[in-house]
Amino acid sequence: MSEKSKKVMVAGVFDIIHPGHIHLISKASELGNVVVVVARDSTVERIKGRKPIVPEEQRLEVVKNIKYVSSAVLGHEGEDMLKIVEEIKPDIILLGPDQNFNEEKLKRDLEARGLKIEVLRLHEPYRAHKLCSTSKIIKEIITRSKEFEFLLK
Repeated sequence: MSEKSKKVMVAGVFDIIHPGHIHLISKASELGNVVVVVARDSTVERIKGRKPIVPEEQRLEVVKNIKYVSSAVLGHEGEDMLKIVEEIKPDIILLGPDQNFNEEKLKRDLEARGLKIEVLRLHEPYRAHKLCSTSKIIKEIITRSKEFEFLLK
């Protein structure tokens, strides 16, 4: 199977798109055709304890329009995070450097479902710019919130 015929799955929240997201998706595109799973609002709230800033449909639309993305879908509601993997059937799952997954456990869980999928991780976080994570962007906005009070009037 050629590299470009492989299906590479990337999953995440993709709340407030930043260069770190683009870097991850770009690296995934070097491995094959990229399918992005955008986390549901309910999943983000359950796992992170807060709602995303940008609603799921808007995040999906933005991700679909990133040039390295072949297709993008919303994840499923509920706790079975591998259900969408069973549907997409990727050849490779590429994890981001800050995604909290145990790669070995993920491989075992995939194998237990009869899925033979290569699990890779992008180890180096992207740091070319000051605001390369959603958390950093939110902190910057909060720090400078007085500058934007006029928007609330």
